[in-house]
Amino acid sequence: MTSTTEQLADVRSTTLLRFATAGSVDDGKSTLVGRLLHDSKSVLTDQLEAVEAVSARRGQDAPDLALLTDGLRAEREQGITIDVAYRYFATARRRFILADTPGHVQYTRNMVTGASTADLAVVLVDARNGVIEQTRRHAAVAALLRVPHVVLAVNKMDLVGYEEKAFAAIAEEFTAYASDLGVPEITAIPISALAGDNVVEPSAHMDWYGGPTVLEHLETVPVSHDLTACPARFPVQYVIRPQTAEHPDYRGYAGQIASGVLRVGEAVTVLPSGRTSVIEGIDALGEAVDIAWAPQSVTLRLADDIDISRGDLIAPSANPPATTQDVVATVCHVADQPLAVGARVLLKHTTRTVKAIVKEIPSRLTLDDLSQHPDPGQLVANDIGRVVVRTAEPLALDAYADSRRTGSFLLIDPADGTTLAAGMAGESFASRARTTVQDDEEGWDF
Repeated sequence: MTSTTEQLADVRSTTLLRFATAGSVDDGKSTLVGRLLHDSKSVLTDQLEAVEAVSARRGQDAPDLALLTDGLRAEREQGITIDVAYRYFATARRRFILADTPGHVQYTRNMVTGASTADLAVVLVDARNGVIEQTRRHAAVAALLRVPHVVLAVNKMDLVGYEEKAFAAIAEEFTAYASDLGVPEITAIPISALAGDNVVEPSAHMDWYGGPTVLEHLETVPVSHDLTACPARFPVQYVIRPQTAEHPDYRGYAGQIASGVLRVGEAVTVLPSGRTSVIEGIDALGEAVDIAWAPQSVTLRLADDIDISRGDLIAPSANPPATTQDVVATVCHVADQPLAVGARVLLKHTTRTVKAIVKEIPSRLTLDDLSQHPDPGQLVANDIGRVVVRTAEPLALDAYADSRRTGSFLLIDPADGTTLAAGMAGESFASRARTTVQDDEEGWDF
């Protein structure tokens, strides 16, 4: 018999997959997640008993598995998902962090939160309705956020007689659309979340389908978390100066390595100042080490006393990022108040927050045909568009296509701290055009 210690060791040795579910209202996202948790034996007995009790009070014959993820009272009452629901579970082959995101148009911004760190997105489609605008919106968000794997789960196949023709038509339309967006890998799976077909166990009703079940695909899809292959980036979070009798001259720069590998003796550049030095020491968990890699949290000691503070970025001198005050990016607008040309905002990039102004909004994306609506003047909640932002101080930004960690940023309302938009620097499928930034005429002078 396997001991608990051995089981925990087995779980720790498995890989981790972060994935998000998305889809239109009533496509069955929460039911799919509940079925995954239930059929993979990842539901605690008391949780299942609570769901069974609620379902019985409603007069339902079988447990409503959607209740396993719809945790808010409003969600349970309306039968919808409002907030992003995170769930953690594991099988013998892999560990999972799942983000169940809302389907309503007004909650599309919540999908940005759930998918921003995802390795895979499961987009559900009702087999009766096919690909609709919200399906396209979710595919576009997944493409913008560079989610490397997308699963099209054609749900409610039991309501269309498990017909292959219905599945094939939806899979062909979605695959063509997502491919145009630049999604690198698309896998289509016909399922019935309510009945359990092709979720964890293969369906007996669709012998024409020979692919994997949803869980089988989640367990076997290749996932790479090798941040060490990227150029090293170290945003400084905190400057450590004990000034004690034991450490009178200690000066360390603490933070989490966003990507890459750092070594003692390596020449580095501090941005945005451009000053250079050499890594004299690396402290990790109270001990000196010769090498550190992402995503470790460490303290760097440099050979030279340089003016470094929170928000500065340390990178290898051989491959530093470019600095700029003209940020051209794609943003997903997440606030209720519009984002207009001329708006004064704060831009938060890694550990650095600077004043900025929205100089231009060249275009807003139309999801129906991926066309650009030029010069919309403003973006409203859930809009996706291109922006040009001028910052008060230089930023060391990578392209989002090269690094999701150091190519992303937030636009924040300086008055009340509200997050206005999530941004992705550099090119995207939304626009390949270059935009010229004009000089600032008034207001914040920079």
